[in-house]
Amino acid sequence: MTGTPRHRAARLWRGGGLAMRIAAMSLLLLLVVQLAGFAVVRSSIDANARESLNHELTVGARLWEQLIDQRAQKLTQGAALLAADYGFLSSLNDRDVDTVRSALDNAGERIGAGLTALLDRELQPRAVGEHADPKAMAAVLRLSRQLITTRSMLTIVDQRPYQLVMVPVRAAGMSGWVVMGFALDQALLDKMRELSGLQVALLTRAPGQAATLAMSTLPEALARQATWPSSGSGEARIGSDEYLAHAVLHAPELQALLLRSVTEAVAPYRQLQALLAGITALGLALFAVGSQAAARRVTEPLRRLAGASERLGQGDYSEALPDTGRRDEIGELARAFDQMRSNISAGQAEIRALAYTDRLTGMPNQASFRAAVQAAIEQVEGRAGQSLSVLMLDLDRFKHVNDMLGYASGDTLLNAVAQRLTEETVRDGDMVARLGGDEFALLLRGADADQALAVARRIARSFERPLALGDQMVDLSAGIGIACWPTHARDADALLSRAEVAMYGAKRRSDGALVYDPAVDAASAQTLSLLSDLRHAVEHDELRLYLQPQVSLGDNHLSGAEALLRWQHPRNGMIPPLQFIPFAEQTGFVRQLTLWVAEASAKAWAPLHALGLQRLSINLSMRDLMDAELPATLEAILTRHGVPTRAFCLEITESAIMDDPGRARATLDSLAQRGFQLAIDDFGTGYSSLAYLRQLPVNELKIDKSFVMGMDHNEGDVTIVRSTIDLAHNLGLTVVAEGVENGGVLARLRELGCDEMQGYLVSRPQPVAEFSAWAARCVKRRDGRLSIDPALRLH
Repeated sequence: MTGTPRHRAARLWRGGGLAMRIAAMSLLLLLVVQLAGFAVVRSSIDANARESLNHELTVGARLWEQLIDQRAQKLTQGAALLAADYGFLSSLNDRDVDTVRSALDNAGERIGAGLTALLDRELQPRAVGEHADPKAMAAVLRLSRQLITTRSMLTIVDQRPYQLVMVPVRAAGMSGWVVMGFALDQALLDKMRELSGLQVALLTRAPGQAATLAMSTLPEALARQATWPSSGSGEARIGSDEYLAHAVLHAPELQALLLRSVTEAVAPYRQLQALLAGITALGLALFAVGSQAAARRVTEPLRRLAGASERLGQGDYSEALPDTGRRDEIGELARAFDQMRSNISAGQAEIRALAYTDRLTGMPNQASFRAAVQAAIEQVEGRAGQSLSVLMLDLDRFKHVNDMLGYASGDTLLNAVAQRLTEETVRDGDMVARLGGDEFALLLRGADADQALAVARRIARSFERPLALGDQMVDLSAGIGIACWPTHARDADALLSRAEVAMYGAKRRSDGALVYDPAVDAASAQTLSLLSDLRHAVEHDELRLYLQPQVSLGDNHLSGAEALLRWQHPRNGMIPPLQFIPFAEQTGFVRQLTLWVAEASAKAWAPLHALGLQRLSINLSMRDLMDAELPATLEAILTRHGVPTRAFCLEITESAIMDDPGRARATLDSLAQRGFQLAIDDFGTGYSSLAYLRQLPVNELKIDKSFVMGMDHNEGDVTIVRSTIDLAHNLGLTVVAEGVENGGVLARLRELGCDEMQGYLVSRPQPVAEFSAWAARCVKRRDGRLSIDPALRLH
């Protein structure tokens, strides 16, 4: 070999430079793809693991609450046995404190209660078990009023987690309450660990202080190293492992934390990633060698054929590529290039034909029709008295034909329609085109609106003849829109657009044929503006949450409130719901409004619940029921704000359920399984089957106000309301009457046994802040219970 090493390297680079660059670029791209895939896999593993762990924690939280509820039931039964014991009741009648104390101690030892006490009707201690600590007893007395309502609760007593239960005692000599406290033990946590596979930690949290671990299933050494989330749920660091935490709040100072190790969950996948990395490295090495060799084989024929293929790059396909005369790869490549030239030339000719022809019917297509309209306008433009018309039509029930008879029958129908349209348009210069789907268009040269309308009616009459598709006769009809030049538009695009507007107007009115009316177009523009304004309202905090109270008729309690949506427009002021809710339901935007109401209601729940409200009622539309993701989305919103699902009562109208009963039933079942309360709203105005309603997982029935408002003077309405209440009670449902506006109606509802009411008699809907202030004024304490003060009613 001659030449210096430097010259030999230069020749090697010049001869193999392209091949080396191809190989290097291919290797680099492969490396980038592998690294990106590696990153995606790692990220997906982590994301999927966290999603799976969050689901486990959510299920675990429900299991934990079930264990606590089961334990509360068992403990309440034990306390109830003591409260019903004859000897115990006899000692109460004899007012023998020592005997009562002895009975309390014996019962406590029998069921494992560390704290026992007997309280009188004023919730003062009558007898206290021997082992009861004074500090613990003071805590029990502080919580006794709350226990009257809940009968069972978890709390901190003497710096230890306790489960308190309270049962009533009624004896001839006295009546009162038996209170028992049960310290949460390690066995309960271990059972939760065994059932769910989750770690459990009980944390106590004094106001303004960090959480303190009371007990857990973690090894003691790890528990001492734990760093707990500051706000309950979130991420925790325990030793060297990362954990996901889900908090269950039992009391302000007591929290159960369910834990699952992220490190443990993804560990098996890390080994798989290491193996994948090794395979990737080996594949890169083999690819580098193979790509270098393949690149050299490719670059040689490319270099030889570069000059001959230059004409192809310039778009000249008329001249064939020269034959190299070789039968090796270079010759095959040259022949392939020439075949490609021939195919491209034929393909371009076919594309030109397809660009202007509908393949199914052989008619001009949309592009061809538009060009013809444009050419017709240019031809007559500037000539006085000249006009032309465009007819656009859309078949009715074409989708039904496709669904019932199949797409082949649908194609046959379209061809038959094309033939009938052609028969009705026989003048020279007119054109029939298929725009796509089941839409057709006609260009009528020299025709004004009256002449175009006559053609449209002739087409409609031709459609009166049914079409035979096999053994099936199909009735044809269509909505036909008409627009004329220059009356309705000055250019082709505007003319076609306005013919389309008229066509959809004709379909909405079932009018057959309709000439374009600017008022219809203006309404369309207003509709588009309203949708845009609604989106802007959600994004710029223009929506307002209003609440209307619901009152229990049995004890006059403020039991709940219905959440209502209002729109405070920056220019138009307060917009009534009837002006935008129906439109939102038609367009599907009502789903975003529903989620906004749910979010706002969840934010407002805590202070309202402190005033005694037990639930907030939220309306769902038919569109909401068709959304299979709605139950999970609502549950996520409530979980984010720490609101229990039982705090929300979701109201559904009969008509919304009956639009698609199958899908509605599936959504309602999923909501009920997650703990949401469900109500049938506006009952009596729909056409639902009572047998079907009986199968739905609903808890409440709301009587429409149209039957309630006239009860004080219309016996027919009273009969309907009485029957509805009896029906609901027989099905185990609570009944709420809407539209109560005077005392006469209220009195009739009480006579009929209605459970709850809402209406202007109590209060109109109010903004959240005003509602809270009103509720604080009109709710007052009576024997530890919340009651409406009639003197503070708002009209």
